[in-house]
Amino acid sequence: MTDVPRALVTGAARGIGAAIAARLATDGMDVVTLDLRAGCDIALDVARDEFPALGDIDVCVANAGVTTTIAPGHRMTAEQWQLDIDVNLTGAFRTIQACIGGMRERRHGRIVVISSVAALGGLPGQVAYAASKAGQLGMVRTLAAENARRGITVNAILPGLVGTEQVLAMPAEVRERALESAPGGRLVEPQEIAAAVSFLAGPGAAQVNGQAIAVDGGASLTKLTLGSSR
Repeated sequence: MTDVPRALVTGAARGIGAAIAARLATDGMDVVTLDLRAGCDIALDVARDEFPALGDIDVCVANAGVTTTIAPGHRMTAEQWQLDIDVNLTGAFRTIQACIGGMRERRHGRIVVISSVAALGGLPGQVAYAASKAGQLGMVRTLAAENARRGITVNAILPGLVGTEQVLAMPAEVRERALESAPGGRLVEPQEIAAAVSFLAGPGAAQVNGQAIAVDGGASLTKLTLGSSR
């Protein structure tokens, strides 16, 4: 590893990815940003385009994803299903694969996949999204097991509903309905996801490996009670 860690953040043009890139830069890393949108260091489609040489990446954050495929299972088209699988699952794998060779040679690396609490609890109306995010968790655990003795950790962050530009643009009644299931009573901030990534990317997380860490304000907790909560 170089004296200044070099980090790659995909989906970095806005929202969670932009917050992660800013936090890692504040942590002193040399951050390479990647997105299809303008304004990043690398512009490519993580699902299909050829990656440049990324053998010098010490911290790989696979954040790029599709979140807007909306259809219940009985009406979802093959094209809708494939889009989420291609970008969210295959794209994350291709991103990691582009970086992990150099990490294995140096016997050090940090890989963080931005998954979703939908990977654990499902998400009615977005079956392809939930399936792609659940697939990421199997990928994370497998890669963690394969590379632990090479000094590489592979973990997943599972955001709940995050206050990104896209979420804040939702109709107010939709946001309010989602917040009803959040014990904390508010949206997760992008900077809170970035803080979790910062920890996993740092030296203090050297023995945290193969984990799925929810940052959702407790939204994935069971709400049913058979007794008093007082």
